[in-house]
Amino acid sequence: MVARGAPLEPTELELPAPRENEILIAAEACGVCRTDLHVLDGELPDIHCPLTLGHEVVGTVVEAGPAVERFRAGDRVGVPWLAHTCGVCPYCRAGHENLCLAASFTGYTRDGGYAEQMLADARYCLPLPSGPAAELAPLLCAGLIGYRAYRAAGEATRLGLYGFGAAAHLLAQVARCEDRRVFAFTRPGDRSAQRFAIDLGAVWAGGSDERAPEPLDAAILFAPVGALIPQALAAVRPGGRVVCAGIHMSDVPSFPYRLLWGERQVSSVANLTRRDGAEFMELAGRLKLRAQVERFALADANRALERLRGGEVTGAAVLEMPGSPSVAGTEARP
Repeated sequence: MVARGAPLEPTELELPAPRENEILIAAEACGVCRTDLHVLDGELPDIHCPLTLGHEVVGTVVEAGPAVERFRAGDRVGVPWLAHTCGVCPYCRAGHENLCLAASFTGYTRDGGYAEQMLADARYCLPLPSGPAAELAPLLCAGLIGYRAYRAAGEATRLGLYGFGAAAHLLAQVARCEDRRVFAFTRPGDRSAQRFAIDLGAVWAGGSDERAPEPLDAAILFAPVGALIPQALAAVRPGGRVVCAGIHMSDVPSFPYRLLWGERQVSSVANLTRRDGAEFMELAGRLKLRAQVERFALADANRALERLRGGEVTGAAVLEMPGSPSVAGTEARP
């Protein structure tokens, strides 16, 4: 990314040798996330260009820094959104490193995985379950943030998911395995997404402008639309929760207090912790979670982003790198 709002451009960079806790990774695949659009569009603060996007990276360790103990050359690793924390602030010491004010983030404050190779702090990388790289990549953000939001929703038997994309389609699989009933809310009129939700086990699917056939215990908002908050509050029962899972959301409109009354709650989830990552990857392996993906060559990153922007991707969009097993030939790096 050479400038905010500008299309990505191929660039050749020479990476230094990995430092103390770093690993050099040959990327195999990288998920394309809505947060990438927020970064590209300048909707997040303190964006510095040039920048390589991407924070759902699956790759193989090429070289490890002298202090790295967890991984060695040849290991497969996942690189998530959380890239580094200070480790000493009150949040870090209390186990809330996701709130560290000095944190850095992959593909936002440091270069990410829309690349053939990248550097990452090994202490924040994750071991992965087995499976094709392209199907594992969405677990590293869509899956992780979905899992944290799922836990924040509590013991909800009737769970509403607003925005049925990369995160929701993974979370629906988890909820179904745990005997929860999923109600999927899509863009109004998006019959394809609604059929997709039903195929994944949702008991009901409709537009975000519709009411579920029964009150919800909790709702998770993956769509970055502030106007959905009062709609979701109207859909949950007294004592129910609405959890906002996006890093960016449009402004929340005013709404009558009666929608919040009855001890309903609205909360957000921010980033993730390494503990989240370890727990979710164990769960994903045990449940054999697999993302439904639409694959793009690295050189087609701009097209992937625009399809995501237009709501044209079913499941998750993933870039596959030149040299990865399912991609023939070589292409330039955006």
